[in-house]
Amino acid sequence: MVRVTVPATSANMGSGYDSIGIALELYNVIDLAENDHIDISDKNGQYVPQDESNLIYQCAKRVYDECGKPLSGLTIVEDCAIPQTRGLGSSSACTVAGIMGANMLLGEPLDRNAVIDLAATIEGHPDNSTPAILGGFCVALLENGHVHHVRVPVHGAIDFVVFIPDFQLSTEKARALPKTIDHHDAVYNLARAALLAGSLTTGKLENLDAATGDCLHQPYRFGLIENGEDIVREAKKLGALGAFISGAGPSIVAIVYKGDRDYITRAQELCEKLYPHWKAVQLRCDEVGATVKRL
Repeated sequence: MVRVTVPATSANMGSGYDSIGIALELYNVIDLAENDHIDISDKNGQYVPQDESNLIYQCAKRVYDECGKPLSGLTIVEDCAIPQTRGLGSSSACTVAGIMGANMLLGEPLDRNAVIDLAATIEGHPDNSTPAILGGFCVALLENGHVHHVRVPVHGAIDFVVFIPDFQLSTEKARALPKTIDHHDAVYNLARAALLAGSLTTGKLENLDAATGDCLHQPYRFGLIENGEDIVREAKKLGALGAFISGAGPSIVAIVYKGDRDYITRAQELCEKLYPHWKAVQLRCDEVGATVKRL
């Protein structure tokens, strides 16, 4: 049996649509073992698909198929702390767990780059799967089945506070975006995405409010997230350096000074007082990424 631990991720970070993501210290822990049938369970009693439709199983089988190895079945035990359909990379975490777990069971025929490529190919874009594997802050693009990526540590002066609602948002629904954009809008985001990458890694934190600005996806998604714009605005009023929709939503991430130890208390009080369907959780950047070990 092997155990895979995969961090949550926040993709896009405002301006970096489908290209930028960060790993966060919230984890899914998945145990896998070969079996002669499919046996899937969840340690917390949550509902999970218990047949071939289970995403972890599908991704594990994909590895076996890619390597030309037969698979009769798997035992999969899920212990998932990443909330589903909240924009925190739960599906990427399952994808990565299935791939890395199966790869370990087979003796690691796939190297790290092959794992990154396969995960992004299954996901369709690399902004969640790549930081889930590598940790840290990642810029990535998928081209012809290969992920070009850069992974760097996040500047040590910042933390993240995630505002998580008690309602879900379908990624499919959230990705119903315009088919075309104005040239001006493309330039707007390109400039801010480049500024975001440089500012997060060098410590030019005063740039982050402007750098997380976006006109490609957030304006269309806020209408699907009750109080989403309010949370972004209030997060900044509380002292956040920047705030944005996490992935496709509905969660909101605020970038905060690590030295502002009372920010999380102010954020929690805000939710309790004005937005009872939301909760605020402080999460640091995960700098390790997904890990796998034999039990």
